[in-house]
Amino acid sequence: MPPPEAPRKGAARIALIPPPVLEALNRGDIATANLNEFLALDLPALARAVARHVGLDPDSERIADTLAMLPAFRPVARHLHVARALYDLAAVHADRDAVARALASHPSDVARTWAAQWVGFSGLSLPDKLASVRRFATDGHFGVRETAWMAVRDEVVRDSAGVVALLRPWVEDADPNIRRFASELTRPRGVWCAPVPSLRREPWLALELLEPLKADSSRYVQNSVANWLNDASKSQPQWVQDTCDRWSAQSPVPATAYIVRRAMRSLRASS
Repeated sequence: MPPPEAPRKGAARIALIPPPVLEALNRGDIATANLNEFLALDLPALARAVARHVGLDPDSERIADTLAMLPAFRPVARHLHVARALYDLAAVHADRDAVARALASHPSDVARTWAAQWVGFSGLSLPDKLASVRRFATDGHFGVRETAWMAVRDEVVRDSAGVVALLRPWVEDADPNIRRFASELTRPRGVWCAPVPSLRREPWLALELLEPLKADSSRYVQNSVANWLNDASKSQPQWVQDTCDRWSAQSPVPATAYIVRRAMRSLRASS
Protein backbone atom coordinates (compact mmCIF):
# COMPACT_ATOMS: atom_id res chain seq x y z
CA MET A 1 0.00 0.00 0.00
CA PRO A 2 1.32 3.49 -0.78
CA PRO A 3 2.14 5.78 2.14
CA PRO A 4 -0.63 8.02 3.53
CA GLU A 5 -1.45 10.94 1.29
CA ALA A 6 0.41 14.14 2.19
CA PRO A 7 -2.09 16.84 3.25
CA ARG A 8 -2.81 19.17 0.35
CA LYS A 9 -5.72 21.56 0.16
CA GLY A 10 -7.47 21.39 -3.19
CA ALA A 11 -8.82 24.42 -5.04
CA ALA A 12 -12.30 25.65 -4.17
CA ARG A 13 -13.24 25.70 -7.85
CA ILE A 14 -11.98 23.87 -10.91
CA ALA A 15 -10.95 27.16 -12.50
CA LEU A 16 -8.66 27.86 -9.54
CA ILE A 17 -6.60 24.68 -9.85
CA PRO A 18 -3.03 25.81 -10.64
CA PRO A 19 -1.91 24.58 -14.08
CA PRO A 20 1.17 22.78 -12.67
CA VAL A 21 -1.09 20.86 -10.27
CA LEU A 22 -3.49 19.88 -13.03
CA GLU A 23 -0.60 18.77 -15.22
CA ALA A 24 0.78 16.62 -12.38
CA LEU A 25 -2.65 15.10 -11.82
CA ASN A 26 -3.02 14.23 -15.49
CA ARG A 27 0.46 12.68 -15.54
CA GLY A 28 -0.50 10.53 -12.55
CA ASP A 29 2.26 12.03 -10.44
CA ILE A 30 0.03 13.04 -7.51
CA ALA A 31 -3.31 12.16 -5.97
CA THR A 32 -6.42 14.31 -6.14
CA ALA A 33 -7.06 16.46 -3.08
CA ASN A 34 -10.79 17.00 -3.54
CA LEU A 35 -13.75 16.45 -5.86
CA ASN A 36 -12.91 19.48 -7.98
CA GLU A 37 -9.55 18.00 -8.90
CA PHE A 38 -11.16 14.66 -9.66
CA LEU A 39 -13.70 16.30 -11.97
CA ALA A 40 -11.02 18.37 -13.67
CA LEU A 41 -8.94 15.37 -14.72
CA ASP A 42 -8.19 14.80 -18.37
CA LEU A 43 -9.16 11.14 -18.14
CA PRO A 44 -7.74 10.04 -21.52
CA ALA A 45 -4.40 11.68 -20.69
CA LEU A 46 -4.30 10.07 -17.25
CA ALA A 47 -5.31 6.65 -18.60
CA ARG A 48 -2.52 6.68 -21.18
CA ALA A 49 0.03 7.91 -18.63
CA VAL A 50 -0.91 5.23 -16.11
CA ALA A 51 -0.88 2.52 -18.79
CA ARG A 52 2.66 3.53 -19.68
CA HIS A 53 3.72 3.61 -16.01
CA VAL A 54 2.51 0.06 -15.33
CA GLY A 55 4.00 -1.46 -18.49
CA LEU A 56 0.98 -1.49 -20.81
CA ASP A 57 0.78 -0.03 -24.31
CA PRO A 58 -0.92 3.40 -24.03
CA ASP A 59 -1.55 3.44 -27.76
CA SER A 60 -3.19 0.03 -27.96
CA GLU A 61 -6.41 -0.35 -29.89
CA ARG A 62 -8.17 -1.51 -26.72
CA ILE A 63 -7.38 1.72 -24.90
CA ALA A 64 -8.06 3.90 -27.94
CA ASP A 65 -11.51 2.36 -28.42
CA THR A 66 -12.36 2.79 -24.75
CA LEU A 67 -11.26 6.41 -24.60
CA ALA A 68 -13.22 7.22 -27.75
CA MET A 69 -16.50 6.06 -26.21
CA LEU A 70 -16.07 7.68 -22.78
CA PRO A 71 -18.18 10.79 -23.51
CA ALA A 72 -21.23 8.54 -23.87
CA PHE A 73 -21.04 7.56 -20.19
CA ARG A 74 -21.41 9.28 -16.86
CA PRO A 75 -18.18 10.04 -14.96
CA VAL A 76 -18.26 7.03 -12.63
CA ALA A 77 -18.95 4.64 -15.50
CA ARG A 78 -16.10 6.15 -17.48
CA HIS A 79 -13.64 5.07 -14.83
CA LEU A 80 -15.10 1.58 -14.79
CA HIS A 81 -14.54 1.29 -18.55
CA VAL A 82 -10.95 2.51 -18.26
CA ALA A 83 -10.28 0.01 -15.48
CA ARG A 84 -11.73 -2.77 -17.61
CA ALA A 85 -9.59 -1.85 -20.60
CA LEU A 86 -6.44 -1.93 -18.46
CA TYR A 87 -7.55 -5.22 -16.92
CA ASP A 88 -8.04 -6.80 -20.35
CA LEU A 89 -4.63 -5.62 -21.52
CA ALA A 90 -2.97 -6.93 -18.37
CA ALA A 91 -4.63 -10.32 -18.90
CA VAL A 92 -2.46 -10.94 -21.96
CA HIS A 93 0.68 -9.31 -20.55
CA ALA A 94 3.73 -11.51 -19.97
CA ASP A 95 3.90 -10.45 -16.30
CA ARG A 96 0.34 -9.74 -15.28
CA ASP A 97 1.16 -9.77 -11.56
CA ALA A 98 3.79 -7.06 -11.98
CA VAL A 99 1.26 -4.86 -13.79
CA ALA A 100 -1.28 -5.40 -11.03
CA ARG A 101 1.25 -4.53 -8.32
CA ALA A 102 2.32 -1.37 -10.15
CA LEU A 103 -1.28 -0.22 -10.54
CA ALA A 104 -2.22 -1.01 -6.93
CA SER A 105 0.72 1.06 -5.62
CA HIS A 106 0.51 3.91 -8.14
CA PRO A 107 0.91 7.51 -6.83
CA SER A 108 -2.41 8.48 -8.44
CA ASP A 109 -5.42 7.67 -6.28
CA VAL A 110 -7.45 7.28 -9.47
CA ALA A 111 -5.09 4.59 -10.73
CA ARG A 112 -5.47 2.75 -7.44
CA THR A 113 -9.26 2.91 -7.76
CA TRP A 114 -8.87 1.18 -11.13
CA ALA A 115 -6.81 -1.50 -9.40
CA ALA A 116 -9.54 -1.95 -6.81
CA GLN A 117 -12.10 -2.38 -9.58
CA TRP A 118 -10.00 -5.21 -10.99
CA VAL A 119 -11.04 -7.28 -7.97
CA GLY A 120 -14.64 -7.07 -9.11
CA PHE A 121 -13.71 -8.15 -12.65
CA SER A 122 -11.80 -11.18 -11.44
CA GLY A 123 -13.12 -14.70 -11.23
CA LEU A 124 -11.84 -15.10 -7.68
CA SER A 125 -13.91 -16.81 -5.03
CA LEU A 126 -15.73 -14.62 -2.51
CA PRO A 127 -13.14 -15.12 0.26
CA ASP A 128 -10.32 -14.35 -2.17
CA LYS A 129 -12.07 -11.23 -3.46
CA LEU A 130 -12.42 -9.90 0.06
CA ALA A 131 -8.79 -10.73 0.81
CA SER A 132 -7.69 -8.95 -2.37
CA VAL A 133 -9.76 -5.84 -1.81
CA ARG A 134 -8.61 -5.42 1.80
CA ARG A 135 -5.52 -3.40 0.88
CA PHE A 136 -7.72 -0.86 -0.90
CA ALA A 137 -10.08 -0.67 2.06
CA THR A 138 -7.15 0.67 4.10
CA ASP A 139 -5.79 3.03 1.45
CA GLY A 140 -4.78 6.51 2.54
CA HIS A 141 -7.15 8.12 0.06
CA PHE A 142 -10.88 8.30 0.69
CA GLY A 143 -11.76 7.73 -2.95
CA VAL A 144 -9.87 4.45 -3.08
CA ARG A 145 -11.55 3.25 0.11
CA GLU A 146 -14.97 4.01 -1.38
CA THR A 147 -14.14 2.16 -4.58
CA ALA A 148 -12.98 -0.83 -2.53
CA TRP A 149 -16.41 -1.67 -1.16
CA MET A 150 -18.17 -0.79 -4.42
CA ALA A 151 -15.88 -3.22 -6.27
CA VAL A 152 -17.38 -6.17 -4.39
CA ARG A 153 -20.90 -4.84 -3.83
CA ASP A 154 -22.36 -7.29 -6.33
CA GLU A 155 -21.16 -10.12 -4.11
CA VAL A 156 -23.40 -8.86 -1.31
CA VAL A 157 -26.37 -8.73 -3.66
CA ARG A 158 -25.69 -12.31 -4.76
CA ASP A 159 -24.80 -13.83 -1.39
CA SER A 160 -25.46 -11.51 1.54
CA ALA A 161 -25.30 -14.34 4.08
CA GLY A 162 -21.91 -15.48 2.81
CA VAL A 163 -20.49 -11.96 2.88
CA VAL A 164 -21.82 -11.26 6.38
CA ALA A 165 -20.24 -14.44 7.70
CA LEU A 166 -16.86 -13.62 6.17
CA LEU A 167 -16.92 -10.03 7.44
CA ARG A 168 -17.54 -10.96 11.06
CA PRO A 169 -13.81 -10.73 11.99
CA TRP A 170 -13.53 -7.43 10.09
CA VAL A 171 -15.77 -5.56 12.54
CA GLU A 172 -13.36 -6.52 15.35
CA ASP A 173 -10.28 -5.28 13.45
CA ALA A 174 -8.04 -2.65 15.03
CA ASP A 175 -8.16 -0.54 11.85
CA PRO A 176 -11.30 1.66 11.70
CA ASN A 177 -11.08 1.62 7.91
CA ILE A 178 -11.60 -2.15 7.94
CA ARG A 179 -14.50 -1.90 10.41
CA ARG A 180 -16.09 0.82 8.31
CA PHE A 181 -15.66 -1.23 5.14
CA ALA A 182 -17.69 -4.09 6.64
CA SER A 183 -20.51 -1.74 7.55
CA GLU A 184 -20.51 0.27 4.33
CA LEU A 185 -20.31 -2.77 2.05
CA THR A 186 -23.46 -4.29 3.51
CA ARG A 187 -25.71 -1.21 3.71
CA PRO A 188 -29.20 -2.28 2.59
CA ARG A 189 -29.62 0.60 0.17
CA GLY A 190 -26.15 2.02 -0.21
CA VAL A 191 -24.99 5.01 -2.21
CA TRP A 192 -24.34 4.96 -5.95
CA CYS A 193 -24.81 1.21 -6.00
CA ALA A 194 -27.40 -1.54 -6.21
CA PRO A 195 -29.54 -2.21 -3.12
CA VAL A 196 -29.37 -5.56 -1.32
CA PRO A 197 -32.93 -6.96 -1.46
CA SER A 198 -32.37 -9.57 1.24
CA LEU A 199 -31.08 -6.97 3.72
CA ARG A 200 -33.82 -4.50 2.86
CA ARG A 201 -36.39 -7.18 3.71
CA GLU A 202 -34.54 -8.58 6.71
CA PRO A 203 -31.82 -6.20 7.94
CA TRP A 204 -31.47 -8.25 11.13
CA LEU A 205 -29.57 -10.82 9.08
CA ALA A 206 -26.53 -8.50 9.33
CA LEU A 207 -27.02 -7.53 12.96
CA GLU A 208 -23.94 -9.55 13.93
CA LEU A 209 -21.85 -6.98 12.04
CA LEU A 210 -23.52 -3.98 13.64
CA GLU A 211 -23.60 -5.07 17.28
CA PRO A 212 -19.81 -4.86 17.80
CA LEU A 213 -19.88 -1.34 16.31
CA LYS A 214 -22.67 0.19 18.37
CA ALA A 215 -20.17 2.12 20.52
CA ASP A 216 -17.26 2.30 18.10
CA SER A 217 -14.67 4.94 18.96
CA SER A 218 -14.24 6.11 15.35
CA ARG A 219 -16.58 8.79 14.02
CA TYR A 220 -15.89 7.40 10.54
CA VAL A 221 -17.35 4.06 11.64
CA GLN A 222 -20.13 5.65 13.67
CA ASN A 223 -21.41 7.52 10.62
CA SER A 224 -21.44 4.36 8.54
CA VAL A 225 -23.36 2.37 11.17
CA ALA A 226 -25.88 5.19 11.54
CA ASN A 227 -26.32 5.37 7.78
CA TRP A 228 -26.77 1.58 7.69
CA LEU A 229 -29.63 1.76 10.16
CA ASN A 230 -31.11 4.79 8.43
CA ASP A 231 -31.16 2.76 5.22
CA ALA A 232 -32.93 -0.07 7.02
CA SER A 233 -35.50 2.29 8.50
CA LYS A 234 -36.94 2.85 5.02
CA SER A 235 -38.13 -0.77 4.87
CA GLN A 236 -38.13 -2.00 8.49
CA PRO A 237 -38.78 1.07 10.67
CA GLN A 238 -39.96 -0.82 13.75
CA TRP A 239 -36.87 -3.03 13.79
CA VAL A 240 -34.62 0.02 13.61
CA GLN A 241 -36.59 1.72 16.37
CA ASP A 242 -36.33 -1.38 18.57
CA THR A 243 -32.61 -1.77 17.86
CA CYS A 244 -31.88 1.86 18.68
CA ASP A 245 -33.94 1.67 21.89
CA ARG A 246 -32.07 -1.46 22.95
CA TRP A 247 -28.65 0.02 22.13
CA SER A 248 -29.45 3.19 24.06
CA ALA A 249 -30.36 1.14 27.13
CA GLN A 250 -27.43 -1.28 26.86
CA SER A 251 -24.76 1.25 25.89
CA PRO A 252 -25.41 4.70 27.45
CA VAL A 253 -22.26 6.31 26.04
CA PRO A 254 -21.78 9.28 23.69
CA ALA A 255 -20.73 7.14 20.72
CA THR A 256 -23.93 5.10 20.82
CA ALA A 257 -26.05 8.19 21.39
CA TYR A 258 -24.53 9.76 18.28
CA ILE A 259 -25.18 6.64 16.17
CA VAL A 260 -28.77 6.37 17.38
CA ARG A 261 -29.50 10.04 16.76
CA ARG A 262 -28.28 9.86 13.18
CA ALA A 263 -29.85 6.46 12.56
CA MET A 264 -33.27 7.79 13.55
CA ARG A 265 -33.24 10.88 11.34
CA SER A 266 -35.58 9.53 8.66
CA LEU A 267 -37.95 8.10 11.26
CA ARG A 268 -38.08 11.45 13.06
CA ALA A 269 -38.76 13.27 9.80
CA SER A 270 -41.65 10.98 8.95
CA SER A 271 -43.28 11.07 12.38
